[in-house]
Amino acid sequence: MSLWTPGGEHPIDPDDDGAGGTVPGTDPFGGQQLSPEQAAEAQQMAAEMAEVREQLSQVPAAQVIANHAMGCWELAAIHLSAQPPNFAEAQLAIDAFGALTEVVKGKLGPDEVTLNDALAQLRLAFVQMKASFDAGGAPPAASDASDAPDAGEQSDAADDTDPEAPDPEG
Repeated sequence: MSLWTPGGEHPIDPDDDGAGGTVPGTDPFGGQQLSPEQAAEAQQMAAEMAEVREQLSQVPAAQVIANHAMGCWELAAIHLSAQPPNFAEAQLAIDAFGALTEVVKGKLGPDEVTLNDALAQLRLAFVQMKASFDAGGAPPAASDASDAPDAGEQSDAADDTDPEAPDPEG
C-alpha cells in the first residue's frame, strides 16, 4: 500500500498507527536534513494530524460525505458568482455534487433531503443564469466599455416601444 502526495508515492506500513512514525527505508523529506526546530514542528504537526484523524473517525461517514457534497455546492456557487460566470467549472462542480448524492442515495440520513433541495436549487440557478447569459445578458465586467450606451442612449433604449403599436397581450 502507498500514499500519494505532491512529493510522490510513499509506501505505507499497514500496521502503522498513523502517529507520525516513518516507514523504515523511506525518507519523507527527500534527503533533506531538518533543523531541530523543524523536526519538532514536524513531530507536532504529525501529532495534530493523528488527533484530527481520531476525531474524524468518531464522525459518521454520512455527515462527512454530506459536508463534502456541500463543498461541491459552494464551489459551484463561487464559479456562478464570478464575473463573468465560469459555467464550465460550475457545471463540473454541480455534476460532481449530483453524482455524489446519486451514488449514496438513501444512505445520508436526515441530511439527504437538504442536499437534494440544495442540488435542485443550484441546477435551477445554473440553467437560469446560463440562459440569461446566452441571451445577451452578459455581466458588465464582461462587456467592452466602448459598446456600453451612454446615459442618454439608455433612456432612449428603454423607451423604444411604439405607442401606436398594438399591445401583444390584448
